[in-house]
Amino acid sequence: MAFALKKRGPSKFEQAADGSMTLMEHVRELRNRLFRASLAIVGGLIVGFWLADPVFDLLKRPYCRLPDTTNALGECQDLLALAPTSAFMLKLKLALWLGLIIGGPVWLYQLWAFIAPGLHRHERKWAYVFVSIAAPLFAAGGVLAYFVVDKGLGFLMDAGVGGLGNQFAAEPYIAFVTNMILLFGVAFEFPLILLMLNFTGVASARRLLSWWRAVIFVSFAFAAIATPDPGPFGMTLLALALSLLYFVAVGVAFLNDKRRGRGRELYAGVADDEVSPLDLSTEPVEAAGRVEASAPIEAPEPIAAPAPIERRYDDMT
Repeated sequence: MAFALKKRGPSKFEQAADGSMTLMEHVRELRNRLFRASLAIVGGLIVGFWLADPVFDLLKRPYCRLPDTTNALGECQDLLALAPTSAFMLKLKLALWLGLIIGGPVWLYQLWAFIAPGLHRHERKWAYVFVSIAAPLFAAGGVLAYFVVDKGLGFLMDAGVGGLGNQFAAEPYIAFVTNMILLFGVAFEFPLILLMLNFTGVASARRLLSWWRAVIFVSFAFAAIATPDPGPFGMTLLALALSLLYFVAVGVAFLNDKRRGRGRELYAGVADDEVSPLDLSTEPVEAAGRVEASAPIEAPEPIAAPAPIERRYDDMT
């Protein structure tokens, strides 16, 4: 017995890519993807509420590495809760951060699936590459901030007024550490902007390298303004890391230009204000050949007079 196979229609991705999806279908798709992303964040929030205590202990370790933060038994002192709701609100904040991280693959995929149909095939390919690089860079910046935050706190306590204890309030301390991690992670995405300029053909590697003075100045200025740690250690380390990542990105840009053959154009080695080379060699000018006379043009044939209107058409037209 033969079974008739039902022909499968185009998917939502194909409909959005070829423009056959209506406006209401786009709105429904956006609603469905936002609902799925919200479910993923809520699920991550539930898991994050359970993991909030271990994460709090992990974020507390830089505080425990500071001097005068241990009791007589050698144990790390507890952070202070200055309000009855401080502990619960802090746990909710940590759970929300963890929910965004745990549900990240789901809501990022929903965002990508809604945007990707509007991109070309090669644009989607480069988007995969840049996203795969962005995640490790953000993680590297966060890990660096986690290991240097105690240095910044130590400088602040040594440079401040003496005679004060080193027992901090829980909420400001956790906000300080998470802001440092977030800032370092976002700042480490700076090389991707340079690589996007190079891969899209906006700026060559030589042009990017010519910006090195401005980039180093902007890196130190950004680190001095945006870093929540006013001490010199954190901002200097962030500025040096950004400068190092800039030169790494320029090196990758040079490899990309070499792969594409960029810079081998006819006037690639000529500066904008340099005069083009002229050929000043002299060659003898020979006499030109004799030009034959052209044949006379015949007179045009006479044009027949037009027939009367009543004779131009037969009885059928």
